[in-house]
Amino acid sequence: MPQGIIENLIEQLSKLPGVGRKSAQRMAFFILNMKDEDARALAGAIGAVKTNARFCKACFNITDSDLCSICRDSLRDRKRICVVEEPSNIIVIERSGGFNGLYHVLMGALSPIDGITPDMLRIKELAQRVSGNGVDEVIIATNPNTKGEVTAKYVREALSPYDVAVTRIAYGLPLGGDIEFADEITMKKSLEGRRKLD
Repeated sequence: MPQGIIENLIEQLSKLPGVGRKSAQRMAFFILNMKDEDARALAGAIGAVKTNARFCKACFNITDSDLCSICRDSLRDRKRICVVEEPSNIIVIERSGGFNGLYHVLMGALSPIDGITPDMLRIKELAQRVSGNGVDEVIIATNPNTKGEVTAKYVREALSPYDVAVTRIAYGLPLGGDIEFADEITMKKSLEGRRKLD
């Protein structure tokens, strides 16, 4: 029996991460009720990203040209590079407004058990960017989990031959959180990352 157009849309939407059948159904009916131009704009945006998206030649962020908008921005601080695991991490950091340097995307994290070895990540390219390009600091912003920690240590070792400060983002208690609900590891990291009050 052929599938109806709404059922097909629900099935396709439910393939998205974190979208169950009920959410997909709500989205499908929302799309059905959208203005024609908005629905076509959504479909066009999906088509454009699949057709035109590529990786920036410098930092491996997602772009539609040779260099991403961040790498092309002459107002960015070129002496600092923030290293992230995935291009999606850049969006979160940019939204914070707390960083005005450049980025470098590793395209994953080390995980020997999953077969992800250093040669599969963009660590060599990072070392090339740091070598002789006037970079003063590399900020490692990998995830605060086992894979992220192993990756951070490997990147630090890979950059040890260069005259560059290698730092790690701080992590610990979330702003507005209560200490009584913190787990032991988060509390330990919060204490380790303490700083002097201004």
